[in-house]
Amino acid sequence: MKLIDNPSLSNYLTMKIGGSALMMAEAYNLKDIQDIIQKCKNEKLKFYILGGGSNIIAHDETFNGIIIQNKITGMNVIKEDGESAVIKAGSGEPWDDLVKMSIHMNLSGIEAMSIIPGTCGAAPVQNIGAYGQEIADTLIEVEAFNTDSGEVETIAAKDCEFKYRSSIFRDKLPGKYIIISITLRLSKSKPKPPFYANLQKYLDNAHITDYNVSDIRQAVIQIRQTKLPDPAKQPNSGSFFKNAIVTKQKLEQLLANYPNAPYYDMGNNQYKVPTGWLIDNCNLKGKLIKGMRINPANALVLINESASGYKDLAAARAEITATVYDKFGIKIEQEPLEI
Repeated sequence: MKLIDNPSLSNYLTMKIGGSALMMAEAYNLKDIQDIIQKCKNEKLKFYILGGGSNIIAHDETFNGIIIQNKITGMNVIKEDGESAVIKAGSGEPWDDLVKMSIHMNLSGIEAMSIIPGTCGAAPVQNIGAYGQEIADTLIEVEAFNTDSGEVETIAAKDCEFKYRSSIFRDKLPGKYIIISITLRLSKSKPKPPFYANLQKYLDNAHITDYNVSDIRQAVIQIRQTKLPDPAKQPNSGSFFKNAIVTKQKLEQLLANYPNAPYYDMGNNQYKVPTGWLIDNCNLKGKLIKGMRINPANALVLINESASGYKDLAAARAEITATVYDKFGIKIEQEPLEI
């Protein structure tokens, strides 16, 4: 375990804003986690788990507690048969390293989630997804430390209460569990169409018809790199807004006024409307608000060009959400969590 006093959170978050914390602790194993949580209990300190820092926004005020940076590693095949392989990964492993391992083994199920930033442990929290895949589709279970009881629990995927960009770890019981490892079942079968529309268009234009995981990964990388700025060069947290989920009634109201509005049927009377389309049709794409630039290539992304801190980000968020609601009557929500 490594301890750092008074770290500046902006140095650890890809949006590059935020105040400091009392301490940061790098946890390399379960004992480190146990010791840090016990320290927090003894000293009545708050704690927060940090993965890659790509989906977290920090406030300007000092965090009165310990930021736990997850460094638990390891990736192993623990079971295999003729149809699938089961892989267990440490929660601190970079997510894309797990994707690359699956590609090397010619396993399908997470290839469309290539180069999503962050760690394996953060993936179930957010129920990450891209181009028609979500981690909920392949997750078997997570191993998690219960900060209340001090016990390690195995939580089955069915008990994670996965929804669109949501889970029990994010919404219902935030802070109760610290994920130690994740276990996925990946298929030995080739990826099967139909694919997400943008992905299929790319494959068609490239004349790719014999689909394999390597081709899907390369296609996704090419598409994402044209839409998502490199946070090392342009500070951002990836998709800042979730796509809007609306009822059939709300969708019909939208289509009555905008017949060409894109949408996706999610079942159960729920429809996904791309928030990027909503923002773009408010003529906000490319606009600079309080130092935050709405990405000209993808309106879901906010780029920190000159924001002085969280208050500027909050002001930009408020203007964007109000403008979208005033025009469409649809409330859009922030995707990154907050410290």
